[in-house]
Amino acid sequence: MNIGFIPIDNRPVCYTLPKMISDINKSINLYLPPREYLGGLTKCADIEKIFEWVKDLPELDAFVISLDTIAYGGLIPSRRSTDTFEEIKGRILKFKEILLEKHSKIYAFSSIMRISNNNINEEEKEYWSEWGKKIFEYSYQSHKNENDSSVKSEIPAEILEDYLKTRERNFDINKLYLDWQKEGFFDTLVFSKDDCAEFGFNVEEADYLESQGGFVKTGADEIPLTLLARTMTGEINIAPVFIEDDEKDLISNYEDVSIEDSVKGQIELAGCRVSTEDETDILLVVNNFKKHQGEIVMKVDTEPYKKVWKKPQKPYMIADVRFANGADNFLVKQIFDNQIDENFYGYSAWNTSANSLGSLICAAKVKFLAQEYNEEAFLKLQMTRFLDDWAYQANCRQKQDYPNEKVLRSIIEPYKHRIQKFLNRKYNTNYKYPWNRLFEVEIEFY
Repeated sequence: MNIGFIPIDNRPVCYTLPKMISDINKSINLYLPPREYLGGLTKCADIEKIFEWVKDLPELDAFVISLDTIAYGGLIPSRRSTDTFEEIKGRILKFKEILLEKHSKIYAFSSIMRISNNNINEEEKEYWSEWGKKIFEYSYQSHKNENDSSVKSEIPAEILEDYLKTRERNFDINKLYLDWQKEGFFDTLVFSKDDCAEFGFNVEEADYLESQGGFVKTGADEIPLTLLARTMTGEINIAPVFIEDDEKDLISNYEDVSIEDSVKGQIELAGCRVSTEDETDILLVVNNFKKHQGEIVMKVDTEPYKKVWKKPQKPYMIADVRFANGADNFLVKQIFDNQIDENFYGYSAWNTSANSLGSLICAAKVKFLAQEYNEEAFLKLQMTRFLDDWAYQANCRQKQDYPNEKVLRSIIEPYKHRIQKFLNRKYNTNYKYPWNRLFEVEIEFY
């Protein structure tokens, strides 16, 4: 199966993770643009080079596309770009013509511009460092009180005007994609929303798109992986099993739906069926939270896993979402006390609940349906997830004040030894900070 894949940007979870997952099935040929063509934290994608790369691709069965990369140069540039609507429209129309010549099924997503409730401008326009929280409050109150917000007068007029114009431009681009969907251009089109609150301009836009027939999904970075799973034909039943069954109506951080609805939505978007435990192919064990989701990095604690882990006697995967941005140490310890076997279909505790679920389900589906199963690729993926989600995010990240690869290498080794014992494999690994910040780490094998 030949699949084209255009990521959101060059982060490892966006660029290398899809390849690691597709490698689990040797019969999948995943075509990615050269990494240097993609955008990052401070640069835009080279869109013209991506166009040329697409033109040179062989015949494809499917194409998974992050439309923000084509329209704006990436997810972060979508919030910073000063290009006009007409400039962006011309660009995406050119891309549409190129795709029409490929005659492949198209699975795409476009983001609904987020509204972060903080004064951090690392991924926003410069003025967010001073006015981010006020703009969020204005958005929230305007929606909740039907355009009546006392906060408006507290924000400089020129800043608010720029912000609203950027939002309107991106919203108009999304409405254009919606027209393409009605023409039948997309096999699947998803509008993503992340960092959600109950009210806000992003919620209003999502409601409008849904009212016009658009499909809106909470999440962002994992959606290309969920769409990758969707490209693969084959019936697969997944049964969610919540460790805290009485708490599955609670809402995760950065999301606006219950963890139960989030799980079901991820299964269905991946082209799988939500089933009962009796008729399932794979159990999806969800280490969900009680009262509220914790977040290790933000020093928000929550009650950890306190039960006795019993390895299921049928195929299973584990979505560890008790904490955002990191694993539950109590659960991981018990997982490692068991032996890995052929029933194990993966682990994930990557960032938000949606991130963990989407990437986990994608890899499990690829493994389950693999015509030419590659066990080494699957075990490398698990090594990466445990090193990143458990060793780094839940432990080593807390011991560093700034990115230092030498320091990280020294403190992560004991965790690495424990993972290797569980997987019964030894690997040589390097560690990098691709965006020169602590938020993400890249695991390299050599």
